[in-house]
Amino acid sequence: MQLRPVDVVDQITGEAFSKHYYEPGKPLVIRNMAKDWPAFRKWDWDYFKQIVGQVEVGVYNNVKSDAYTPINKADDYMLFGDYLDKVKQGPVELRIFLFNLFTHAPQLTQDFTWPDQLMKGFVKRFPMLFVGGEGSVTHMHFDIDMSHILHTQFMGRKRVLLFPFEEQHKLYRKPWEVLSMANFEKYYEPGKSKIDYEKFPALKDAQGYDIILEHGDTLFMPAGYWHHMEYLDSGFAMSLRAMQRSMGGKLKGVWNLFGMRNIDTLMKKTAPEWWYNYKKDKTFEAAGH
Repeated sequence: MQLRPVDVVDQITGEAFSKHYYEPGKPLVIRNMAKDWPAFRKWDWDYFKQIVGQVEVGVYNNVKSDAYTPINKADDYMLFGDYLDKVKQGPVELRIFLFNLFTHAPQLTQDFTWPDQLMKGFVKRFPMLFVGGEGSVTHMHFDIDMSHILHTQFMGRKRVLLFPFEEQHKLYRKPWEVLSMANFEKYYEPGKSKIDYEKFPALKDAQGYDIILEHGDTLFMPAGYWHHMEYLDSGFAMSLRAMQRSMGGKLKGVWNLFGMRNIDTLMKKTAPEWWYNYKKDKTFEAAGH
């Protein structure tokens, strides 16, 4: 892989953000955007446990999906408070994915400010929380709704690998899915990386970005950007989503959500092995094998 650092600024005007990052579709880390939010100081494990500890949540392990696994299917369920206790005790390869905490505790929306000065189209009903124990992994994928994302890290550190959507075939995207067939775990750690360049040689030419997010950092991920995330420490993050301006971008997200995903789920139920092998063949063909 050919990786470079993500641009980092302490703060940025809406005009500069639009010109240099939003319009060209380039990622950016903003260091200070969230540091004036009450959430920056208030949000921690004990606070969340106190207000929403009795809510049941889906949790996800580090195992990549197989021929039978629908997109975004939880591996287990537990009370949010019990999960937070596990995370606090030490490394745990479990994470919470796309949890709308704010439907259970709407007062939390008073703890941050929507950055409308940067872009329009925020889906304000759905700010999402992502929580992970040290060692948990979010495998390489792009967001199915094709939204722009502002992803703010709270507590701990997270390492993020990013690629433009156009690199999809070098990343071995599985047809009818938003996932890569390759495993990028420990990509940054010599001797422990699980990347198999012999099986996936096109990865060598994939051009992307590498960044470590710390408490208060906000990452702008343009629509369709591929991302793989690893929790270096236990922590959590919030994603604010904004729809694309163009009708074409919006329609692509709708198709992914209600067309592509439903067809893939149906095929996984009716002909899982045939469907998996078909997609595997198409994946390697697209990568130039």
